[in-house]
Amino acid sequence: MTGILVLEQSLNGLQFGLMLFLLAAGLTLVFGIMDMINLAHGSLYMVGAYLVASIALASGSFWVGLAGGVLATASLGMLLELTVLRRLYQRDHLSQVLGTFAILLMSNEVVRMVWGSQPIALNPPSALAGPVELFPGFSYPVYRLFIIVMGLAAALLLYLLVTRTRVGMQVRAGASNREMALAMGVNVRRLFTLLFAFGAGLCALAGGMLGPLLAVQVGMGESILILAFVVIVIGGIGSVRGAFLGAMLVGVVDTAGRALVPFVFERLLGPDVAVNAGPAVASILIYVLMAAVLFFKPQGLFPAHG
Repeated sequence: MTGILVLEQSLNGLQFGLMLFLLAAGLTLVFGIMDMINLAHGSLYMVGAYLVASIALASGSFWVGLAGGVLATASLGMLLELTVLRRLYQRDHLSQVLGTFAILLMSNEVVRMVWGSQPIALNPPSALAGPVELFPGFSYPVYRLFIIVMGLAAALLLYLLVTRTRVGMQVRAGASNREMALAMGVNVRRLFTLLFAFGAGLCALAGGMLGPLLAVQVGMGESILILAFVVIVIGGIGSVRGAFLGAMLVGVVDTAGRALVPFVFERLLGPDVAVNAGPAVASILIYVLMAAVLFFKPQGLFPAHG
C-alpha cells in the first residue's frame, strides 16, 4: 500500500512539476534576458485558463479551447509588452515590481468583472476521462498521464527551440551576456516581444492543462507565481535547463510532501499531530529545499550568467 502511494504521488509530482516548468521557463528567460521582475506572469496564467475555459465552453471542444486560449493569451502578452512593459525595462527593479504588481491587481478585477467571482468549470475531453490500469492493483487518471506526456513534449520542443534555432541562439546569448548580444546586432526589441508572447502562451498552456484539476478562479495566479519564482531561484536565473530541473524538484517535493508528511506524522506521532502539524510542515518543504540549494550554490543549480 505504501509503495503504491509513493508511486502515485511521484507521478502527481512529475505532472505538477512539468506544468510549473511551462510557467517558469518563460519567467526565467524574461528575468534572465530582460533583467525584469514580472509579477504579471501569474495574471497571464489566470487569464489564459479563463480564455481556454470560455472558448472550450463556446465551441464544445476542449482542444479548440486549448489552442484558441494559447493563441489569444500569446497575443495579449505581446500587446502588454508593446504598450506597458517596454516602458519598464530601463527602470529599477522596485519600479518593475510595483508596475507589474499593479497589472496583477488590475487583471484580477478585470477577470472578476468579465467572468464573475465564482469559479468556472473546465472539463477534460471525454476520451481522457477516467482511470487506466498501469499494472495490476494500480490505476491512474488518464488525464494526468496526458498532462505528463504533453509537458514532456513541450519541454523537448522548448529545448530544441533554444538549442537548435537561430532565435534560440540569440536567447541564450542574451541570457549569458546582454551587452554582447546587443553589440553583435541582435534585434533586442523584437526578441523581447517574441519572448514575452511565447512565455504568455506557455502560461496559457499550463493554465488550460491544469484547469480541469484545479479551480479556474480569480487570484489563481498568485500562488502558482510564488512557486514559479522558487523554481527559477533553485534552477538559476535565465537557465531553461535549470528551470526544468528546479520544476521537477519543486513538483515532486511539494506534491509528495503534502501526501507523505501527514502520513508519516500519523504513524510516528499520532493522528492529532498529523492533522495539525503535517500540512504546515509539508507546505514549507519547498522553501527549505530552496534555502539548501542557495546555501551550497547561491547562483542556483545551472546559472546562465558567467
